[in-house]
Amino acid sequence: MMKKNNKKKRPTLQDVANLIGVTKMTISRYLRDPSKVSADMQKKIAVAVEELGYIPNRAPELLSNAKSHAIGILVPSLANQVFSQVIRGIERVTEAAGYQTMLAHYGYSAEREEERISFLLSYHIDGLILSESQHTPRTLKMIATADVPVIEMMDTVSPAIEQAIGIDNFDGGYQMVSAMIEKGYKNIVYLGARLDIRTQLRLQGYEKAMQENGLQAKSVMTEAPSSFSLGADLLQKTLTKYPQIDGIFCTNDDLATGAVFECQRQGIRIPQDIAIAGFHGHDFGQSMVPKLATVVTPREKIGQVTAEQLIARINGDPLTEKIIDLGFEIYHGESI
Repeated sequence: MMKKNNKKKRPTLQDVANLIGVTKMTISRYLRDPSKVSADMQKKIAVAVEELGYIPNRAPELLSNAKSHAIGILVPSLANQVFSQVIRGIERVTEAAGYQTMLAHYGYSAEREEERISFLLSYHIDGLILSESQHTPRTLKMIATADVPVIEMMDTVSPAIEQAIGIDNFDGGYQMVSAMIEKGYKNIVYLGARLDIRTQLRLQGYEKAMQENGLQAKSVMTEAPSSFSLGADLLQKTLTKYPQIDGIFCTNDDLATGAVFECQRQGIRIPQDIAIAGFHGHDFGQSMVPKLATVVTPREKIGQVTAEQLIARINGDPLTEKIIDLGFEIYHGESI
C-alpha cells in the first residue's frame, strides 16, 4: 500500500521576503552577512525568520523533496561516556538500515542546541534524535516546520515533543536514596553538576525520599562539567558545610568516583564513615575497591530502541508509544 506524502512545505526565502515586503535577494544578503542590510531591516528579517521557522537549505535542490537517508543526533557532550554508549546503540541500528548519522554536540546550552538543529535540518535529514527535553521557542518552531520524526531520549518524565525513550530519572534518584535510608543512613547529601534537567529530576527524587522519611534534604551543586576532580572538590565542600554527613548521592558516577578517591586520600572509610552512590553504572565504578553503588541505566539499549523507533516512523509506521521507559537497576555494590 502506498504511503501518503503529507509532508508540509518548508518556508522558503520568498516566503520570508513576502512577509516583510522586500526582495528575496535582500533576505539572502542578510543570511550571508546581516551587516549587509540596515539595522532596522535586520530586526524585521530576524522576526520573520523566527515567526516562519525558516530553515536555511544547504542540500542540493534535487534532494530537497527526497529522502537523505541521514539522521541528525544531538548530544550535550562527546566526552561523556554515557552518550558514547548511546551513540553506539544508535549506529548499530542505523548502519544496518542504510542510514548515515550526522552528529552534533551543544555543551548543555539551549541556544547552541538551536544553532546545531538549524544546521542539521538545513541538510534535509529524515529524522532527529535529541538528548534534552527543554528547548528554545525557535527550536520548537523549526522542528514543527521541518515536519520530520523527532525523538527525545534519556528522560521519560518531562513532556515530549512527539516521543520520549529512556528512563525515569526522578524515580532512579528516589529508589537509590530510599535504599540508602533503609541501610540506616540519615544525613545524606546530593551532589550535582551541570544542572541539566536530568540532574534536577534526580535531585527531586532524592528530596522526596528524604522528606518521606522525615530527613532534611541538603545539596551541593555546580554548573561545572562533571569529572573525578570535581567529585573530590564537591566532597571537600560538603564535609566543610555538612560535617555530620554519613552518605552522599551523586548525579553521576564521575562525581561519585572522585568522591571515593578523595575519601581514600583523607582516610575516610567507605561505607563505614560515609556511604557513596552514583548514577549510570559505568564499568570503572565496578573496577574500584569498594565497588560503587549506582543506578544502572541501559545506555546502549536506549540508543538502539530510539533508532529503531525513528526509522520505523521515517518509513511511515504510526507512532504507537509516546513514552518508552526502559527501566533501571539499583546496584548496592560495596559503597553503601
